[in-house]
Amino acid sequence: QSPTVLDAMCTEDADCPMGNPVVHGNGIKTGKCVMFNTTHSTCEIYGWCPVENTTLPRKPLLSEAENFTLFIKNTVHFTKFNFSKCNTLQTNDPTYFKSCMYDPFLSPSCPIFRVRDMVEAAGETFGDLALLGASIRVRIEWDCNLDHPADQCQPQYSFSLQDRMYNFRTASYYWDSQQRLYRNLLKLYGIRFDISVHGQAGKFSIIPAAVSFGTGIAFFGAATVVCDLVLLYLDAKADFYWKEKFEE
Repeated sequence: QSPTVLDAMCTEDADCPMGNPVVHGNGIKTGKCVMFNTTHSTCEIYGWCPVENTTLPRKPLLSEAENFTLFIKNTVHFTKFNFSKCNTLQTNDPTYFKSCMYDPFLSPSCPIFRVRDMVEAAGETFGDLALLGASIRVRIEWDCNLDHPADQCQPQYSFSLQDRMYNFRTASYYWDSQQRLYRNLLKLYGIRFDISVHGQAGKFSIIPAAVSFGTGIAFFGAATVVCDLVLLYLDAKADFYWKEKFEE
């Protein structure tokens, strides 16, 4: 292991417990402390060779991805009102979804989003995020007044940047003709979209309205009683108030 990894430094075999991983290293300790060069000794490790290349990319490998599109289909169901709504336009035109693109004013019912538009809506540019990746949150908000026609219940979309760097690793393993195990390790950079859905709905009903109205009336009645008790028994001028209230 390279001497730049602090957990790999050693002076004797006891410093390299067999089977322990090297913290921030590239493998498992074999239990041996070996000379790395004339000035440093490090723990021998069991791991893949060569070690991962940490060189960062200089430019996006697929800059045309900004024109890729995402089809986001979402349906909400408000069980209390037995109401369901989908964010897609109900149409019999088979070519509609092949040609439309989401626009909050011109095409609010088109669920197809261009990647570049989503990144710009989050306040960023595709070129800045595509190099090292990023994570963007897509929030779908339903706020429906069910006293109005169903077509007025439309989702609102918002986009925000969550993380400016996003990558993950994936590997494929195979055996060669001499039965030696190999692997291809890929570190992939990209833009990740995390979608969250929030919704609320309301509808007028005479029963809750009557209960609320009755509660308000009862509250005012109770307030009158409390005020009388305070003025009759606790106020400094209680005698005067008593005479005025119960004047013969």
